[in-house]
Amino acid sequence: MTEFEQRRSSFFSKMANNSLAIFPAGQEKIRSKDTEYPFRQNSDFYYLTGFNEPDAYLLIVNKEGKQQTLLFNRKKDKTAEIWNGKRLGQSGAVSKFGVDLAYDVAEFETQLQELIVDCSVLYYPVFSAPELERCLNVAVNKLRADRSRGQVAPAQFIDTQMILHEMRLIKSEYEIELMAEAAEISAAGHIRAMQVCHPGMWEYQLAAEIHYEFAQQGAPNVAYNSIVAGSHNACILHYTENNQQLHKGDLVLIDAGAEYKGYAGDITRTFPVNGVFSDHQAQLYQLVLDIQVSAISQVKPGVALADINKSAIKKLVEGLLEFGILEGDSEQLIKDQAYKAFYMHGIGHYLGLDVHDVGLYGTAEDPRLLEAGMVITIEPGLYISEDADVDDVWKGIGIRIEDDVLVTKNGAEVLSADVPKSINEIEALMANA
Repeated sequence: MTEFEQRRSSFFSKMANNSLAIFPAGQEKIRSKDTEYPFRQNSDFYYLTGFNEPDAYLLIVNKEGKQQTLLFNRKKDKTAEIWNGKRLGQSGAVSKFGVDLAYDVAEFETQLQELIVDCSVLYYPVFSAPELERCLNVAVNKLRADRSRGQVAPAQFIDTQMILHEMRLIKSEYEIELMAEAAEISAAGHIRAMQVCHPGMWEYQLAAEIHYEFAQQGAPNVAYNSIVAGSHNACILHYTENNQQLHKGDLVLIDAGAEYKGYAGDITRTFPVNGVFSDHQAQLYQLVLDIQVSAISQVKPGVALADINKSAIKKLVEGLLEFGILEGDSEQLIKDQAYKAFYMHGIGHYLGLDVHDVGLYGTAEDPRLLEAGMVITIEPGLYISEDADVDDVWKGIGIRIEDDVLVTKNGAEVLSADVPKSINEIEALMANA
């Protein structure tokens, strides 16, 4: 638990004297009638606790510069545990998770007013926790109404996310180990998909093979809804229906990642259903691959993702001009954003406990620079829809190649390098499956 205790201490060091920070856990969500979706812990709460039960609150108290950590969680309940599984309870929370005190979460609302008395600053996730905000609204307004008794309500409210998300952006050595494992398991799923794919298979069957491999490797949960998009479905960026049959001569784009101990893998590969690229598919694929390799080579501290994206756009436009998909002057086409008909997203995003992880990117005028310890994706794409005004040979082809990349002091380390991405490697793997 040292890792989590250090994170709590780090947050505490950023708090004002006589202040209180509150972090809510996730809640179970109804799927239909009386059945729930699989529970997924709130990422901020998990980052600070490692505690994986719903309906809880973590409190960090700064009283005259001294730290105290409180947890409100569900109490032990034999009947509930028979039906829905074991609960840690209060004594278990103290011994296992290193908090100073633990209380029944049913007492949270009644104790809240006493806890915030004489706190000058209150930290909580503003606009992100409706039930907590309801409780705070009641408690703060009661204190304001009782000023005659000498009780003072907090006068300043600060969003915990502004502090915590900056902490989460730079990964510790422990986190990097978990993310490397998430990437390796994700890569194994993609390799399996290439090995078993064949014409006549359905997209959901290929998704099942990937998820099976994730589970076999120790990651029973996916980091996000998997995309298995054959043919023109690959031109839908967040296609998740996965209900169409795969045909000989088509490409299939798979965007899938395993979640390992809370951390997300996020890999995309595009390959031919029958194991062999056609000439036109190979031309477009090689263009995207060249762009991706070049983009990864630019990753290092002090470089902005926005600038890497600009370089990718330049290479993409040059390639599309060469193939006759675009016509005109490259600089003017870039200025007019003509490429957006074929490349609509950016070059990548932060990766961590969330697949689109937290952290500020800066502005177009002042983009944020990469730092050692960040983990990002690099994922150029090319999508030519069936109704695009281009030669028919290009229509319906969607390609994206995505890797998970750790920013190091000296450059970049590709965490997802296990899964092939060159044309020769993919065709050889599929031929030998």
